[in-house]
Amino acid sequence: MIVTGCYDWVHSGHVRFLRRSALMATCTWSWGRREPRLLKGAGHPFFRRRARYVVGAIRYVTRALIATGYGWLDAEPEIRRLKPDIYVVNEDGDRGGKREYCAKLGIEYLVLKRAPAPGCPKDEHRFAWL
Repeated sequence: MIVTGCYDWVHSGHVRFLRRSALMATCTWSWGRREPRLLKGAGHPFFRRRARYVVGAIRYVTRALIATGYGWLDAEPEIRRLKPDIYVVNEDGDRGGKREYCAKLGIEYLVLKRAPAPGCPKDEHRFAWL
């Protein structure tokens, strides 16, 4: 399984998404080199790639990689190399031709709804550093 995202500043919403993904299979996670600015706009990334490797320390992540592609399918080279059976994204990441790409390669494509952790207000996860 592969999970992708910018994870520019890690918050509890990211950890919850990674946890929910990991319940399904081993999780390989990746993010692109230029994606935060491209996908999120000016002011991004907040942290350099090396600093964002903190995601690799999250217990739900088996392996953290820097994607070598570009755009919404920035992990395409890694997907071809790793040959995952499942690609998991959240609702925000369900774009850029990922669904069609997975169908063409026979990869199961799962979209998880964004949901706060129990007891965490809907938008608080954006500010709750872990």
